[in-house]
Amino acid sequence: MRKYTDFMTKLSVNINKIAVLRNSRGGNMPDVVRAALDIERFGADGITVHPRPDGRHIRYDDVRVLRKVLATEFNIEGNPIDRFVALVKEVRPTQVTLVPDAADAITSNAGWDTVANRTFLKEVCAEFKAQGIRTSIFVDPDPAMVRGAAVCGADRVELYTESYARNYAADAARAVAPYVAAAEEARQCGLGLNAGHDLNLDNLRYYLQCIPWTDEVSIGHALICDALYLGLENTVTLYKRCLNR
Repeated sequence: MRKYTDFMTKLSVNINKIAVLRNSRGGNMPDVVRAALDIERFGADGITVHPRPDGRHIRYDDVRVLRKVLATEFNIEGNPIDRFVALVKEVRPTQVTLVPDAADAITSNAGWDTVANRTFLKEVCAEFKAQGIRTSIFVDPDPAMVRGAAVCGADRVELYTESYARNYAADAARAVAPYVAAAEEARQCGLGLNAGHDLNLDNLRYYLQCIPWTDEVSIGHALICDALYLGLENTVTLYKRCLNR
């Protein structure tokens, strides 16, 4: 039996918001690649990017450059349109996370229906796994969607944690309950387990206390916001402390 008291959840930092700041003025300030390397140096276990077709934050060329210099795990998120699939196969990151966001979405706002989209997701998972790329599917905290991801051939699921974060302050136990059920299903299906969206310094530790077998959390917006006040190195350190159990 795995001892989850000794389990260490990895922190992957999403650097999209750093790219948003750069793109707002043109040029290369802040330098996205330098920021990613600094985040690695400060103790993060991985870097996440989510390139979208309009290039409004991380661009496809950023992904190519980052792949050449990163030493930790590299996770690329996105909707597997043809251009995205070609990029991932070219770059071959550690992990690809399939997210069903529309081209004009401000941010991810729902997980996959892994039952309705089973044929498509099976094909995409098989294509990436043939390249040796770990494949994760972004899902709502629904055991049926988790089971569906396993049938699709995914290696992991990433639980969409927006509703947990939104309801945490009012009733933490009630907010996390659906995630515990979905996480238990993932464990029963033999899937790895990730989590992401609106996790922060207030709600992260409790989430992991309830679901200690979480393999990885992907955090961007909250972490970069905290860094404005606390500094980037200190912020990465504080998030890493939340992962220690």
